[in-house]
Amino acid sequence: MKIVAIIPARGGSQRIPGKNIKEFCGKPLIAWTILEALKSKYLDKVLVSTDDNKIAAVSKEFGAEVPFIRPTELSGPAIGIEPILRHGYEWLRDNDDYKADILLLLMPTAPLRQTQHIDEAIENFLKSKVDSVVGVNQVPASHTPYWTLVKNEAGKVTLFDGSHLKDRIVRSQDFPKKCYCWNDLVYVFKPENLYTLKPNLYGEVVEFYETSPLYEMDINTPEDWNEAEIKFKNLLKIKIR
Repeated sequence: MKIVAIIPARGGSQRIPGKNIKEFCGKPLIAWTILEALKSKYLDKVLVSTDDNKIAAVSKEFGAEVPFIRPTELSGPAIGIEPILRHGYEWLRDNDDYKADILLLLMPTAPLRQTQHIDEAIENFLKSKVDSVVGVNQVPASHTPYWTLVKNEAGKVTLFDGSHLKDRIVRSQDFPKKCYCWNDLVYVFKPENLYTLKPNLYGEVVEFYETSPLYEMDINTPEDWNEAEIKFKNLLKIKIR
């Protein structure tokens, strides 16, 4: 099977200028995603989709394929991820006669990801026979709907489901279900998902790939950046990375 990872990396980040190629723990941020992907035993191609020539040059330096510069109509912060992934898939199909059977989305803003996460997610996908596998980790108890507070239009504070605070579940062990959140480490999916009536990553049947919260980090702000560097260095110290 032909399995391709696409790493989307646009230029023009406002909150962290030059984010994707800014030095992070000794290497450009995007390099950590590229290098871990290249070590995968399943990936045939590691492709960076970018609208920025500097990002393209750095990505090539670290071993990624950058066969095109993303067109203007697919650039900018308002563009969703599905059109970008579809463009990459179609470019390979139409220009290289290469039709991927499985696609991966690897966000460059998740530099704590390791090769094992990529390979285990692919194995999960192949074993489960689903439309997609999504990287997640369990949500801390205080962030679940069971302990989340809302205020209605009248100013009344309730639990998320509208019930009174006095009726909240006291112990997290008694929650009726576990709750999970996306961690952006890895998405594995069928290319066909991008061509449904509402194009998406997930399809109809989705499976989790659960990882430790140790690896969760999506860098969007300077504060995120600082926290990610601390977590990255701590992983090195305890020899997990």
